[in-house]
Amino acid sequence: MVADQETTQFTYQYSPITLAEGREETVGEEEVAKEEEVAMLPDVKSATAIVQPVKGELNKSMSMETKVYRRRWIMLALFVLVFMTNAFQWIQFSIINNLITKYYGVESSTVDWTSLVFMVAYIPLIFPGAWIMDKMGLRVTLLLGAFGTTAGAWTNVMSVAPDRFYVALMGQTLCATAQVFLLGVSPNVAAVWFGPEQVSSACAIGVFGSQVGIALGFLIPPILVKDHELKDDIGADLLFMFYIVAGVSTLLLLVVIVVFQAKPSLPPSTARCLASQQPSPTPLTYYRSVKRIVTNRDYNLLLLTYGINVGVFYAMSTLLNQVVLQHFPGEEENAGRIGLTIVLCGMLGSVLFGVILDRTHKFKETTLAVYVFVLASMAAYTFTFKLEHIAVTFVTAGVTGFFMTGYLPVGFEFAAELTYPEPEVTSAGLLNASAQLFGIIFTILGGWLLGNYGSLVCNGTMLAALLVGAALTLPIRAELKRQKANQTAEDTPTKDAKEAVKDGNP
Repeated sequence: MVADQETTQFTYQYSPITLAEGREETVGEEEVAKEEEVAMLPDVKSATAIVQPVKGELNKSMSMETKVYRRRWIMLALFVLVFMTNAFQWIQFSIINNLITKYYGVESSTVDWTSLVFMVAYIPLIFPGAWIMDKMGLRVTLLLGAFGTTAGAWTNVMSVAPDRFYVALMGQTLCATAQVFLLGVSPNVAAVWFGPEQVSSACAIGVFGSQVGIALGFLIPPILVKDHELKDDIGADLLFMFYIVAGVSTLLLLVVIVVFQAKPSLPPSTARCLASQQPSPTPLTYYRSVKRIVTNRDYNLLLLTYGINVGVFYAMSTLLNQVVLQHFPGEEENAGRIGLTIVLCGMLGSVLFGVILDRTHKFKETTLAVYVFVLASMAAYTFTFKLEHIAVTFVTAGVTGFFMTGYLPVGFEFAAELTYPEPEVTSAGLLNASAQLFGIIFTILGGWLLGNYGSLVCNGTMLAALLVGAALTLPIRAELKRQKANQTAEDTPTKDAKEAVKDGNP
């Protein structure tokens, strides 16, 4: 018995037996071979099918064995931690935008590119990244993500000088490249290591990596980097923060090298077992897989709705410092705390909606309900800035984050259902590419509107975009192909057993 085995599902062996005697039709050579094989079995007189449950043995032809291992939690935790350090660096400059402009002597719109580069880099690299994930597996993918994150962190250490903003952009670009190997991997980690009753929850926890990193990215930079009179003092604070990030990233890279595994010995679910039996991907099969995904009508609608929702979140996060300081001057730390509130509430939403999906499998209904609440909460966030009470902004921002960030795992899992048996990393990667594209558009447009017309017009435009996204969710058909695959596989042994009994065979 495997030490870390938690659950073992029975393996069913099917031995088709067809008797030629008394039949008028011609029996082919393949059927005769099967009959001769059956004749060698003891105590078999007449049967049309034998259903034999076997525990711990795998029939080479038609049986499937699944196991769920305890070490899956270690693999998920490592992925979450690496993802966290990468996501931290996405927002670490933008949340102290006013201090970065002061230290490096650049415009606030230029500082926005330290976040925008994550979105820009992802779009052209999505297909190479997904190909590497599909071809080389989880271990290689996570190693590339961890290495790129570490390299970017140490490059940022070297950027601490008033005339080295270009070095900071280089470091952010390295981190953005590493993000390609992390951002769409959550559903794949969940599918490879977790059973059907935990896969949505595991995906939600995987998204935590990003959310925890963003939360810390909102919280820590305003605490560590203060608004000093002298640039050298600001530089010393930046250097201290960058050293911490680089040290943590390096430690995680070493742990991933030693501990992380590509996949368990046996798949955790029937759906994963069937998917793993697909031929090894080639450039042609990968192209065909992408073609099937992008010609899926329902997936294309989800692609737009997901991109709008998450793109608004990216823009909202990038511009948060500027929006808050426009209404509450001198509140840099509270701007970070508002961002932290958004993400922490979003983490709760991710868990809640992941559990709801595992329990109900109501993917479209959950998606639509979340979108409606995103609309309502974004409207409250937009219009309550006029009250000029920062406590109210904390509340409305938190509620918006709960639903907006909670939508992330819902979108990933719905996409996996609509496109099964295509690789989860491809469907998730395309969703993220859509989010990056909309994020670039909304961030640039929002920054311009914020500077020229104020936060009401900026946030109101985002609200209008979310309304379009909610409308596009309505025509999506909930064809849950992965759920059907699991259900069909579970029903087959029972169905065959009943037929055997009906034919007079025990």
